[in-house]
Amino acid sequence: MSNISHTHDGDEGTEPVTDRTHESAWAADLEAPEHAADRGLVVEQAVKAVRNTVEGTHVQLVTHEEHGHPSEYLTPVLEAEFNGEIDCEYICQCNCGGHILRVPV
Repeated sequence: MSNISHTHDGDEGTEPVTDRTHESAWAADLEAPEHAADRGLVVEQAVKAVRNTVEGTHVQLVTHEEHGHPSEYLTPVLEAEFNGEIDCEYICQCNCGGHILRVPV
């Protein structure tokens, strides 16, 4: 288990980080309570995060523990969505129980 930790800001009404273009490596926090309750939302926002990451950089998708290991539900969707042009790399499980998946673009 990793020593990586992070916080959840969870301010309602805040613009999701997946809705803007990121020109350098970044992390998409997909661990809020609404993510725990809706695996489809996690997948939808993960796809948006990858689309909004500039080529030559990467996004780290931090997923909620509620849905288990991302290789079981997220990696196959991302690989299909991007026609196998991306290579998802599992990094670790966070102290909070979530998982980090790095996606180079």
